[in-house]
Order: sequence, then C-alpha cells, then structure tokens
Amino acid sequence: MYSPPLQPLCNPQSYVSGDVTIDPSAVIGPGVLLAAEPNSRIVIAAGVCIGMGTIIHAQEGSLEIESGAVLGAGVLVLGAGTIGANACVGSCTTLLYSSVESKQVISPGSLIGDKSRSTVDVTPVEVTSEQTKETKPKPPVEPPPEKHDLSVDSEQLEPEKTDDRSQVSEVANEPQPTQLEVEVPTNASVQVYGQLHLNRLLLTLFPHNQSLKPPNQDGKAE
Repeated sequence: MYSPPLQPLCNPQSYVSGDVTIDPSAVIGPGVLLAAEPNSRIVIAAGVCIGMGTIIHAQEGSLEIESGAVLGAGVLVLGAGTIGANACVGSCTTLLYSSVESKQVISPGSLIGDKSRSTVDVTPVEVTSEQTKETKPKPPVEPPPEKHDLSVDSEQLEPEKTDDRSQVSEVANEPQPTQLEVEVPTNASVQVYGQLHLNRLLLTLFPHNQSLKPPNQDGKAE
C-alpha cells in the first residue's frame, strides 16, 4: 500500500473532545486529535507515545491504549477496542473496530478491520490425469467419403449386347436389292431423235434428192 509522505502541521496544538483520560507520562505529538462520542471514552495509559497527526475517534464503546504502546505518525484509530501494552503500530495505519495484541508489530500503511473487503479462502484442488483426459473435447468425426460404384452389372449390359447382335443379324438377313438387268437387243436399231429432225428438214429443203430420204427401219433408204 502506498503511504504518502507526512506534511508538517501548521497548528502544533492537539485537540481533545469528549470523555478522554490521558496519563501525565504519555507523550502526545502535535496535531493529534482525540475525540470520544457520547457513551464512549478514550483511556491513554502511562508511557504511551502518539505520533503527530494521529486521529483517535472512539465510537460505540471504550477505546483503551495500554502502557508502553507506540502509535506512529498519521495513524487512524476508529471505533472501540484495545491496543495492547508495548504494541507498535506503524505510521499511516488504519484500525477500524479492531484490537491489537500486546507486543504486536503492525507494518506502516496497513489496513485492519475493513469488513467491506471480504476474502474467500480458496483451497487448491488436485486434478488427476483421468479428469484432464475426460475434459478434453473429442475431435469431430467426419463421415467417410461415399464410394461410387463404377462397375456395372453384367446382367444390365447383356440385354444391350443381345439387342445389338439381333439388329446386326436382321440387317444381314435383309434381302439385298437386285440390280435391274436391262436387255438391249443386238439387232435393234438405235433411233437418234436429232437425226430424224435433221432428215426431215433436208427433205423439206431438197425434195428431189433421194439420198437425203430417211432410211427405213431395216436400214435401207426408200
């Protein structure tokens, strides 16, 4: 706890209020405040030493400082209780409704009796290896990838094969178109249509020329 440095007092006088009893051998420093509320009192025994700027405020009972006790500068004592003989309270310490045992030493800047700050005692718990194993989360299990069956049943392919074979056999068994045989007579005369018209034109132009007459069907001229 941080303890601010003590500042010198402008007013060296002490202040006493209420039912306060001080032994003549006690030493009271400058700027000390001793106040007792109604139905409360302060008793300072012989040989007590109270440092400068200390505040002692009695509430709800009696506050006694036994012989030989030493209170450092800037100490705050509030409430009711007892500071035992030859006890030593460090400077800038705060006592709230608390008592100090005889010959007890309190370090400077301490805070004693503060009930607003309750502490909870935590007992350590040993954790076994089995418990740690149970607490560890298990990794998620991924489903195995689906395997697609690429193989095809032979029963499914056989009908297709038989169909193909049947189609091939049907095509093979179909009758082939026969070639048309054209018989050409050997002795038949071939009639040329252009020659006929030419002969007619020549007969028309030259009627007296027998050589230009068209031949008969047997190949002789008329």
